[in-house]
Amino acid sequence: MLEKLFKLEENGTNVRTEVLAGVTTFLTMAYIIFVNPSMLSATGMDKGAVFVATCLAAMIGCFMMGLVANYPVAQAPGMGLNAFFTYSVVLGMGHTWQVALAAVFFSGLCFIALSLLKVREWLIHAIPLSLRTGITAGIGLFLAFIALQSAGIVVDNPATLVHVGDLTSFPAAMAALGFMLTIALVHRGMKGAVLVAILIITGLGILFGDVQYNGIVSAPPSIAPTFMQLDISGAMDVGLLSIVFAFLFVDLFDTAGTLVGATTKAGMVDKDGRMPRLGRALLADSTATSVGALLGTSNTTSYVESVAGVAAGGRTGLTAVTVGIMFLLALFFAPLAGMVPAYATAGALFYVAILMVSGLAGIDWRDLTEAAPVVVVCLLMPLTYSIAEGIALGFITYAAVKLLSGKGRDVNISVWVIAALFTAKIVFL
Repeated sequence: MLEKLFKLEENGTNVRTEVLAGVTTFLTMAYIIFVNPSMLSATGMDKGAVFVATCLAAMIGCFMMGLVANYPVAQAPGMGLNAFFTYSVVLGMGHTWQVALAAVFFSGLCFIALSLLKVREWLIHAIPLSLRTGITAGIGLFLAFIALQSAGIVVDNPATLVHVGDLTSFPAAMAALGFMLTIALVHRGMKGAVLVAILIITGLGILFGDVQYNGIVSAPPSIAPTFMQLDISGAMDVGLLSIVFAFLFVDLFDTAGTLVGATTKAGMVDKDGRMPRLGRALLADSTATSVGALLGTSNTTSYVESVAGVAAGGRTGLTAVTVGIMFLLALFFAPLAGMVPAYATAGALFYVAILMVSGLAGIDWRDLTEAAPVVVVCLLMPLTYSIAEGIALGFITYAAVKLLSGKGRDVNISVWVIAALFTAKIVFL
């Protein structure tokens, strides 16, 4: 049955290799079951329900990617997208989390339509690489800023807006230790380094009496507080169109980058750079986002950590299905997830930020018309506390700089349209 489903022999692999690859991928991305509930609960969402929604959305996304597309790529609620959901849409713009979930649901439906019409593939190639890189790096810096805030390392100041906090406080010290542990363990090649660092810091919190021990294993908590709690009518407001677009846009390139990286590493890309069954993979990803919103979590997307499983030999969808089974088993560790404090996940956020910012090395800094928009995106995302505003101002800057520099013909029509829409939104809405 497995041979028929996943074509193991044709892809030069076997069940044992695929299962081990799946476990490897899960260990590298399991931190999301702690980070996502911690982040989304800041909106007022029930932490236990978000934990269940996170595990179920990841399981469904992995099953779909494995069974529909036969890709060794795992899915789960995405980092950066959960930050946009929490800190931009809900806390920044003042929308309820129910409205934000509806916006995620609509972005998923738009994704499905774009995937079926193959517009998504066209958009991936139409947007300049520099802007795609800048958006990813900007989200990374935004995550780093959130990590520093949650640890109390950066605090508000009426005179300078931000200021250094008490570095001797327990949360700040534990966050710093967690970050350094993560980097050291990753450097030593430990599988699940991020997860191990989170658990060590949580253990120290329990040891020093800062965290109350509530057990490790139990029946999963109820998902009722978030299940089907979308405010569809609230999300129909025209002002939320930019939010839906931002969810759509960030998820678009997050998924594209991951699929390109994982399939290239697996040797699945043909001589022309085309990925097999790409349409199915994009459809699986977009469907998982809509399903995840119904369950009660932010956008579900493909994880770059899947490359770890590919490096361990994963070549088919059985790797992804194995990851999905691991997320299903994780449902029974809700007490452990509930004990993880914000400072224990701060180090993980900062580590993810480093991975996202590293792409800036590929920018041509000698061409200011390419570099300037990237800097605008990177700085304005954390400084305006809004991923959507950073994306908008980045596109507007890119189009304007190219036009004024006499390079207007180098700009794709899609960039002009997107920049014009963002400009109209700023002026009229």
